[in-house]
Amino acid sequence: MRFSVRLYCSVTKRIGELTKQYANLPEKYIERATEQVEWKTPNRINYLPRTVKKQPWQFRFTTNRPWSDEFRRQNEGFVRRPVFVEPIKEWMIYRGDRVEVLVGRDRGKQGIVSQVIQERNWVIVAGLNTHHRRMGARKDYPGMIIKSEAPLLVTTQVALVDPSDNKLTKVEWRYTEDGERVRVSLRTGRIIPVPHAAEETMDYKSRKAYVETDKDTPAAVVEAITYEPKLKTFEMEIMEEMGIKEDRVPKKTYWY
Repeated sequence: MRFSVRLYCSVTKRIGELTKQYANLPEKYIERATEQVEWKTPNRINYLPRTVKKQPWQFRFTTNRPWSDEFRRQNEGFVRRPVFVEPIKEWMIYRGDRVEVLVGRDRGKQGIVSQVIQERNWVIVAGLNTHHRRMGARKDYPGMIIKSEAPLLVTTQVALVDPSDNKLTKVEWRYTEDGERVRVSLRTGRIIPVPHAAEETMDYKSRKAYVETDKDTPAAVVEAITYEPKLKTFEMEIMEEMGIKEDRVPKKTYWY
């Protein structure tokens, strides 16, 4: 049990990489927006800086993005039991893949993955595994019923479909002769390419199709190396730039 709890905490300590890629947000903003601060000392000179934060296993990961206000409201003022998530070393299913549902009323049906929630090993298949919810009900208004998709576990509830024959298959990551990392079907041996929808983010459909604007930093500037680390102090670098040579010999000092 101790091993499983420790393994769970190590996996859910950070947000899934696919969620970060879809958000296309800076890492510092995500850390600042997702931290759950329960108590913090006032910013005064007579107080020591102390902050009490929620532990990662206390978060309730849902279909809402971890930096959204809905996620913050769901995790505010409640102490929830930890939900143990099976660690997945290599993620195989991406947004845009065709999968087949293995459980429920839609068992045997195939659909396209529309959303990936890596924190809970969930995927949402468009139009399948749906349920009805009542929204906006009041005393004088019955509300309205909407149809939404429920998440499915990638480990036991869905399976990837081989596009060559539209049948279920297990896949693994391999390398081509050119060194490219690809998914290969274990049943047919064919390559299953990662769909283009996996590159889609909140800002663009594809990286190549994105048009830079005036406020964007050009890619050439971002990729350029602007600083080369040296084994010199700040003063030594200034002296080197100004052509100043130091001929004095420093006096020996001893530390006890």
